[in-house]
Amino acid sequence: MGVALEIHACDLNPDLSAACALADASFAAPRCTDDGYIPLLRKYTRENGIGLIVPTIDTELQPLADARPDFSAQGTYVHVSSPQVIDIVRDKKRTMDVLAEAGVPVPRTARLEDFRRDPAGWDWPLFVKPVSGSASRGVELVQDIKALDREFDEPMLVQELLRGDEYTINLFVDEDGVMQAAIPHLRISIRAGEVEKGRTVRRDDFEAIARNLAAAMPGARGVLCFQVFDDPVLGPRVIEINARFGGGYPLADQAGGHFAENVLRQAMGEPLVNCADWRDGVTMLRYDNAVFV
Repeated sequence: MGVALEIHACDLNPDLSAACALADASFAAPRCTDDGYIPLLRKYTRENGIGLIVPTIDTELQPLADARPDFSAQGTYVHVSSPQVIDIVRDKKRTMDVLAEAGVPVPRTARLEDFRRDPAGWDWPLFVKPVSGSASRGVELVQDIKALDREFDEPMLVQELLRGDEYTINLFVDEDGVMQAAIPHLRISIRAGEVEKGRTVRRDDFEAIARNLAAAMPGARGVLCFQVFDDPVLGPRVIEINARFGGGYPLADQAGGHFAENVLRQAMGEPLVNCADWRDGVTMLRYDNAVFV
């Protein structure tokens, strides 16, 4: 882009963070749920001339979305959707309800307490997962109702079992709320909820789902991603949305998505580049690496 850029990273313990070791500068920050998190970020960004903040975990989306106008007032663009969008995507049951109302295909879903009151008419086995989980945490396949006759540590959902291939669709929505591109990839191999091997796939039905999904999210902005199971009987079904860069985004970028570049351009007030001219069949094979300090 012909622009000098610096990457500043923060972590609870930056001395033991690979990302902080690779960044141009780093600093310690409290948990994003701490009352001091946003004030510290505002002070740091103001004193260091930071023009863009990019959240990377689900739990920091809400505080950053709420504080977005305050950062904007001091010249810092926060890459996050509206608080309304974050409210929706952090509650998987509400996500399913909002999408279903907009005509986006989703699996049958119920809160565990509602399912226990009326379990009739469900086909076993079923999925059970946290209402606000991420990275496949707490997801279980249960074979009968006895498996649900226990206490869980957090609110849970029951969802019909979906079969078939799983896909991630990365999409970019501009500041006017218009989806500029959607890039699906097949999740060939998964580890700890992240795609380990993937391949871009061009499908018109996925793009149509992505457009409907983006339109259903009031104030969706920037890069988002969502997961789809292509069930051989039911067809594609959306199971969750991440209102941030997903772990598999580098595959979309390598395929020609230019989403990250457009986030930078939005922060700098520059015109966006075309991000819809991407390559089908690009494969990503990941491996572990080490950072030495």
